[in-house]
Formats: sequence, C-alpha cells, structure tokens
Amino acid sequence: MLGLQGFFLLNSQKLADYFREQVPMSIYFKDTAKDVDMRQLEKTLQMADYTKNAVFVSSEEGAQRTKEDLGEDFIAKLDGFNPIPNSIDVRLNANFVTATEIQQIADDLAAKEYVQEVSYDKPLVSLLNKNVKRISFWMLIVSGIFVLIAFLLINSSIRLSVYAKRFTIKTMQMVGATKGFIRRPFIMTSIKLGLIAAILALGLLAVVVYYADGFVPELEILENYEMLTILFVGVLVFGILISLISTFFATTRYLNLKTDQLYY
Repeated sequence: MLGLQGFFLLNSQKLADYFREQVPMSIYFKDTAKDVDMRQLEKTLQMADYTKNAVFVSSEEGAQRTKEDLGEDFIAKLDGFNPIPNSIDVRLNANFVTATEIQQIADDLAAKEYVQEVSYDKPLVSLLNKNVKRISFWMLIVSGIFVLIAFLLINSSIRLSVYAKRFTIKTMQMVGATKGFIRRPFIMTSIKLGLIAAILALGLLAVVVYYADGFVPELEILENYEMLTILFVGVLVFGILISLISTFFATTRYLNLKTDQLYY
C-alpha cells in the first residue's frame, strides 16, 4: 500500500510535466512569408531552451490534417482554394507552460513581421496548472493518511503478538533476564517478518511498475533508476523499521508492567 502511494507520489511531478508538454502552440505564417524565414524560425525554436520540439507544417499538410479531421474534402468545396497557412507546431518544456511564460513566448513570436498569429489554449494552461497544484496537495494528504494506517495496522498486529506472550516475558524477567535479552528475540522475529513482507510487497510493486511503464511509455519509468532505487529501498527500510519500532515499544510496555497488571 505504501509502495504504491510512494510510486504515484514520486511520479506525480513527472506525470504533471508530461501533460504540460502536450499543450500545443501553433505559429501561423502570413502568405508573404519567405520559406527561408519560416525554416530559420523552425531551427531557432528547436534550439531554444523552452522548446521540447518544433515541427514545420506546410499548408498542404495542414489541409490534409483538416480534411482527415472533418472527414470531407473541404478544399473541393472552395474551388481548390487552400485557406490553411504554413505553420509550426510547438511543444514547450514543462517549466515554461505557465500563464506568464507561455504568453511571453507567444508575444515574442507574434512580433515577427512574417508571423500572422500565435495560437494556444489559454484556459487549458490555467486549468492544467491549477489542477496540478490541487492534485499534488491531496497526494501529500493521502500519503500521510496511508502512512498512518499502515503504521497502526502493523503496530496493532505486533502488540497482539507480544500481548499473547506477556506472561512469558514477566516470567523471564522474574528469573533475572535483562530487558535487552527478553526484547531481542521479539525484535529479531519482527525484523524477519518485516523483511519478508517488504520483499512480497516489492514483488507486487514491480509488476505494477512494469505495466505502468507499458501503459505510459513516455514517462520512461523503467529507465528512471534513481526513482526506482528510492522507491524499492524506501519500502524495504520502512517495512523493517515499522516492525522494529512497534516491537520495541510493545515489549517495553509489558516489561514495565507489574505482575497484577498483566490480567487487565
């Protein structure tokens, strides 16, 4: 449960960036624009820091796309006139897909004398950034709840296990065994159980990660070794750590109880 939550949390920013980079910007040229100017702008955009990719679309290609979208030959109805101008389709890097940044880029491009119009979906950009912040906030809240639930479940299970052996603990204490000696086998057992549980969880998590990478290959999840290392090591350490801490406090509680309190 915690592994899945950690997986979504670690990939939330990457997923948000993926959706930001799908926001299209189209640069439409005037009929008088020279081919050399259009091609030069394409190369300039491809080398710009804010550009993920930029592709020149001729008026003929644009007309063909429009024809496919409409499902009919609209040019034939216009007596062969093609109203679609030459253009460049641009995808921006995620960091630049904000209301301020993208508007500044659009204004700079529109200022060129051979550019007729720069178009992008302003409401979509605002909505996307707003929802990303909202989702990130709730992801943190849900993660905190899952951590608490996992801790309470594991802690309750271990407390019940130690409770069943409370008389054995007190008997060992009465014959002179130290607290550390009594506590040691309980802690070692809990560490083994925590390790086994973590390995099983990692196996299931690996299956989820594999299918998630196939479902959204653009995120390159399997190639992100740093994220996978943090995730898998985190699940392993967290599984052992919760068991160790819960066992320590559970055994300490019964070690500190008086004999007559064991019956309550």
